[in-house]
Amino acid sequence: MDLRHARTFVTVAELGSVSKAALRLRIAQPALSRQIIDLEHDLGLRLFDRVGRRLLLTGEGDQLLAGCRVLLNFAGALTEQAQLLRHGDTGVLRIAGSPQHIESVLSQFLHRYAERYPKVQVKISEGTGSEILTMLERGEIHLGQNLLHAVKLDERHFGSLPLGSVELLAVCHPSMPLGRRRTIEVGRLADFPLLLMDSGFGFRRAFDAASRMAGLKPTIVFESRNPHTLLALAEAGHGVAIVPSQLQCHRYQLKAVSLTYKGSLLREPLTISWDKRRPLPRFATDYCGMLAAYMREILPITRPDRTARHKRDSASGATASHR
Repeated sequence: MDLRHARTFVTVAELGSVSKAALRLRIAQPALSRQIIDLEHDLGLRLFDRVGRRLLLTGEGDQLLAGCRVLLNFAGALTEQAQLLRHGDTGVLRIAGSPQHIESVLSQFLHRYAERYPKVQVKISEGTGSEILTMLERGEIHLGQNLLHAVKLDERHFGSLPLGSVELLAVCHPSMPLGRRRTIEVGRLADFPLLLMDSGFGFRRAFDAASRMAGLKPTIVFESRNPHTLLALAEAGHGVAIVPSQLQCHRYQLKAVSLTYKGSLLREPLTISWDKRRPLPRFATDYCGMLAAYMREILPITRPDRTARHKRDSASGATASHR
């Protein structure tokens, strides 16, 4: 059914007059009458009876009236939704990131983003570097957060925005003899049992690359996809966990030191990427800029030796309060 004909039909039915309907719809009476005739021809039904100067609905027309109103209301809602989508203020944003990014960054950042785009629904997927790239290539997500060197992005197809850098940290129970400095050479980890993220994570591959450069053959006692499993094991004295400074460690009794190679801190740049072959809505491009600004404010989330000191300060405060 032509929406113009449906609108004409509803207006004539409500006003009971071709002349009044023509004025409201701002079309000539002959054209309006032609639309009614065309609609009756298309439907194979007589919709109006003429009684004096008024047009009254037939029984069939009366039954069709409610359906036409629903049709027009639905079309109006679709038009309004399309206008909102053109303005970039509403829709669904699909993103993916690592577990530590979701916990340490998105858990708070999404509140800020919602203030700017309250009508955008954000759907989050968790994944490793290669998994996130696959989601982008399949069109399952708009944006994917990753370490820059975790995957090889084809620059012809993918765009990216820097989000800052994360350091590689070694964290362990304060009693473990990592030394008193705030840094440790990666080669010195040969003397310690190591707790590592599994090989699917870009951060793990960055550590493996640094180990090869340093000639380190690590003693790996446990691998996990959950970084907090590593922190719990490290707190219990089972080894040294290698984690990114983006991870929240303050809930654990741990000592944290930065990893170095030949005196230089081991850092990995973070990015957020998208498929340039798919146009991004404005709320997605703004998400990237807002996230980059937010991460400049908060990184690094965990600093060398910050966790143990935080715990000691908290314990001292609790003891003083008890006294």
